[in-house]
Amino acid sequence: MPINLSKGQKVDLTKTNPGLTKIFVGLGWDTNKYDGGNAFDLDCSVFCTNSAGKVDKEKNFVFYNNKQNENGSVVHNGDNRTGAGAGDDEQINVNLSAVPATIEKIAFAITIHEAAARNQNFGQVSNAYVRIVNEVDGQELIRYDLGEDFSIETAVVVGELYRNSGEWKFSAVGSGYRDGLGGLAKDYGLA
Repeated sequence: MPINLSKGQKVDLTKTNPGLTKIFVGLGWDTNKYDGGNAFDLDCSVFCTNSAGKVDKEKNFVFYNNKQNENGSVVHNGDNRTGAGAGDDEQINVNLSAVPATIEKIAFAITIHEAAARNQNFGQVSNAYVRIVNEVDGQELIRYDLGEDFSIETAVVVGELYRNSGEWKFSAVGSGYRDGLGGLAKDYGLA
């Protein structure tokens, strides 16, 4: 039975699951039927940050055009351009034991590709979630359903894995950005 989180909640991941090293982070969403006639393409992006909360190497910004971080401990499994069907729309594998010591936090975001040009925002997205699954046995450990709190945002940081006293924890963030991937990249030190 997974732990269901609300916005702002934090939970131990490795302390409550001794021996856990390999996980995948599944992200999913649906789009509302009245979307203005343009196809939606939502994307997962991952920011592997240092203690200052910045991505120190471009290789540590993981997305559909850069599918793994500097040492391959964080791997994007590919872009789902339609979001059709049930289950996860995109997945990220994380080998917690191999994440470089210089990476303190791994932030997961969902952005709408070409949101401004297509006149799209997260007010038109529903059933968005993030979940953490034990890669070894397929057990869902943590789930955070984002709810429908968004309107004009074009990017959302859904959650963060972070180190604390030698253990990994997860924080349900749910923070929206109006200026999409560009705004996220700037905040994480990439622009």
